[in-house]
Order: sequence, then C-alpha cells, then structure tokens
Amino acid sequence: MSWDCGLRYMFSVSPALQQGSMCILHDKEDLSRLEMVQRLAKDGCRFLQNHSKGPERTCEQSHNCVYEMILTVDEYSPQRKSKALFHQLSLKENGLQSRGTQRETKEVLCHVYITMDSYLSMRVHAGVVAQELLQAMAERMDVPQGELVLVAVTYPGGRLLLQPQDRVFSDSLRPVGRLHMCRKDLGEVLYPFTDNSELQQRTVRMLSLNTWDVAVALTNFDWTIFDSIHEQELVYFTFSRHASSKHTVALELLLQRCNEVQLWVMTEVLLCPMLCKRVQLIKKFIKIAAHCKAQRNLNCFFAIIMGLNVAAVSRLSQTWEKIPGKFKKLFSELETVTDPSLNHKAYRDSFKKMKAPKIPFLPLLLKDITFIHEGNKTFHDNLVNFEKLHMIADAVRLIRQCQKDHMGNGITQKSSSEVQAYIDYLHIIDNQQILFELSHRLEPRN
Repeated sequence: MSWDCGLRYMFSVSPALQQGSMCILHDKEDLSRLEMVQRLAKDGCRFLQNHSKGPERTCEQSHNCVYEMILTVDEYSPQRKSKALFHQLSLKENGLQSRGTQRETKEVLCHVYITMDSYLSMRVHAGVVAQELLQAMAERMDVPQGELVLVAVTYPGGRLLLQPQDRVFSDSLRPVGRLHMCRKDLGEVLYPFTDNSELQQRTVRMLSLNTWDVAVALTNFDWTIFDSIHEQELVYFTFSRHASSKHTVALELLLQRCNEVQLWVMTEVLLCPMLCKRVQLIKKFIKIAAHCKAQRNLNCFFAIIMGLNVAAVSRLSQTWEKIPGKFKKLFSELETVTDPSLNHKAYRDSFKKMKAPKIPFLPLLLKDITFIHEGNKTFHDNLVNFEKLHMIADAVRLIRQCQKDHMGNGITQKSSSEVQAYIDYLHIIDNQQILFELSHRLEPRN
C-alpha cells in the first residue's frame, strides 16, 4: 500500500510479501503524519522509530543508485516470519526502477570511425579508456596497436588526441562529435577496406559463420538491452521528447541497434565485389532472418528484412536472379510478416502466437503509443481522460509481458565466442550516398 505525501511510504501487511515496508520521517514532519503512520504499524508491519542513519554510501556518485537495507525480525518475536525490506530511493531519480542489467558498470555502444563514412560499432563499458578501445580495435582489424591513435573530432572541426589513460566517455569529451581511429605516422583516417583482397577476406569470414550461431549472438545482444528496458521509458520517450535522455537509455540503445543491424546487412552485401559471393551472402542473411524469427527476436528480424529490401540492395537485379527459388520463396514468406498493410496485421497476428519471452519490433510499439497519445485528449472538461491512460497502459504493459515467461526465464542462449565477438563489433557504412555509389559500382545502370 503506497501513497505520496511529499515523501514515499510503503507498508507490507502480509508476511508472504518479500518486499516489505519503507517509512522515512524527518524531524520537521508534523505530528499528525507521525501519528497516522504509527496507527498503521499493526501486525505484519515493522516501524522504524529512529531512522536518522541511512546506509553508508560507497562512492560519491552513488546518489543515483537504489539502496537496499534488509532488517530481519527477532527470531523470538511474533513477527519472526516477516522480513522488512526498506528501499531508500533518490528523490531525484525515483521515477525509474532498477531492472535487469542496469548496473554501475553499464555497457554502451561505441562508434569508432575507420573511414569518413563507415564505423565499427562496439559494445564497451562506460568507463573504457582509450588504450582499451584501441586494443579491441587493433584485434578486430588485425593491425598493430602501436601504429594507431584515437582522435576525437568535434563538430566545429577541432581535433583532440586521446591519451592512453583518457576515458572515452568523460565529462570533458561531451562536445565530441565523432571518434576516429588514425595512424600515427600519417595522422589521417584509416581506409582499411580499399584493397580488394581485404574485401574478399571479409566476405569469406562472414560466409564461414554458422547462420544459427549468428542469430543466437544477435538475439543475445538485443536481449541484454531489451531486458533492462523499463515500461516507463516508453512513456518518457512518447510524452517527453525534449526531456533528458537519461530516462530512456536502454530504449534508445535498442532502437539504435535496430538501425545498425539494417545498415550492417547493407554494408556486407554492397562491400562484396564478387557476384557469386554476394549471392551466398544474401542467402545467408535470409536464413539468419528466419532464425531470428524462430528465436522470437522480431526486432532483429525486421532489421535484416528491411536491410535486404532497401533500394541500394534490392536494385541488384543480377544478384537476385541468381538466388535459388526456395530462398526466394522463403524471403517472400518472411516479407509478408513485415507487410505494413492493415496496420501490420500479419506481424501482429504472428507476434500474438509467439510465447514469451520475445522481443517485439519496438518502432511499431512506439508508433502505437504515439497514435494513442496524439489521437486522444488527456483532459475532457478539466477531467482526466482515464480511457486514454488505460489504452497507453495496455500498450506499455506489453514490455513486461514479453520480458519473462511464466517461469521467469529469459531468452538468452549459449553462443559461440567467435561469432559473438564478430557481432559485438559490426562494421557499418552509415552514409546512404556512399551505399548507393557502391551499389551502382557493383551493377551499373543499363
């Protein structure tokens, strides 16, 4: 039972509840409120008469975290079967609950540009330093680490050379527009994919990966982010577009990942110079999309299908003519799920049949919430439109329903370390003009 009177009170009246009671009263509180709380301290509730000492904080930045203090009732007390779990919530950040993988050592997606139009997307911890990032990049690209430096390029055109122990995500680097990996001797941005042999080697490596293992690695990556999304993030994202993004970190991260997977599919296909290898790549991506659907990862499934349907890839008529008939049929069946007609009826019917846990296509869910919000007034004659709030709550509640099954299990599976390392560091070209130029270079216009 809880209500808001300036502070937060929570009382557990049943010993069967694992989460107990919390009551924080300051000396300046009026006596009526104190008497009100004392009257509620009945059987099954424990009341802290003196709560002046809070839990000690281990670091200066810990005011944004959730602290837990477990008080066990005396074993000889009548309430010995009850335990009180007190949560002290920060007054600044009590809007969001801690869920899933959100920890102090949180992981973020880092973009390191290796050309002016392409970058590697890498999952690193928030406190990563330049030396660690360079080491990971050197191993990924198979180049000596001693020849590389990390340069932060700001939007006005300024350049900042990061020292080995400089933190990449620090307060001093917030104005940075991009992170570039450069060579020490030339001081220019690397262009590692200009050699045709490098392109062939890249394609061979992708073709050597097992499609099911790739789908598992993609799903594990997406699930790590999706499981940490709180329902309130969708509300913040829809209602407070201009608010601070700290309330929608996980949601925006998964949306960004969806775009990156789509660009990754386009990049892999358009960087393949040989027709026969390009046909094999498209066949491989069709199988990966089917496996993602089988693993109930609709977010990544949509990203792969959209990557194959983009104009720069779909215009490669000579390549698509070489695709076997059974793969064309499979791709056509997968396309029907992404058909937007009748308000994505095919996707909605297919998604309803899937058992939890599952990952929905988040852009469509956000579209539904936005349509409810903008299509209905919040107030009617100075009265709250509860029907609108109920519709939004039903849409938002889908996140919680998808995150766990009836046994509380997730969707993660054991994946190959080699494949997972490849998926964690995706090489992406995000310039649409460059992608179209690559497409016309592979198959010029007649």
